[in-house]
Amino acid sequence: MNIEEFRELCLQKKGVTEEFPFDEDTLVFKVLGKIFTIAPLERIPSQVNLKCDPDRAIELRETYAGIITPGYHMSKVHWNTLLLEHLPAGLIVELVDHSYELVVSKLTKKQKTALEGMI
Repeated sequence: MNIEEFRELCLQKKGVTEEFPFDEDTLVFKVLGKIFTIAPLERIPSQVNLKCDPDRAIELRETYAGIITPGYHMSKVHWNTLLLEHLPAGLIVELVDHSYELVVSKLTKKQKTALEGMI
C-alpha cells in the first residue's frame, strides 16, 4: 500500500479530517479532533504511526520485526510505526481500523452520538 492509498483508506472513516498541524510534511488524520494516525510524508520508504493496544503492539513488533517498530516520536507503549510498502494491505486496513476504534472508544458520549449521526 502506498501513501495515497493509505490516505484514501483513512478518509473513508466516519468523522475523519486530515490536516498539517505540525509542519507541511506531517499529515495527521483525526476523528472528531483526536489523532489516530500520523504520516510523515518526507519519509522514504513511506511510513505511518498508528495507535495500538499495548499488548498487541508488542506482538506486532515481534512478528514484523523491523517493519513494525515502536512509534517514532510518539509514546512507545501506545503507538507503532509501520513501513507501508512492506506489509500486506489487509493488515494495514486492520491496524487502521484498530487505531480508529481505540480513539473512538475514548470519545465522550456526546461525541460518540455526534459521530453516529455523521454520514
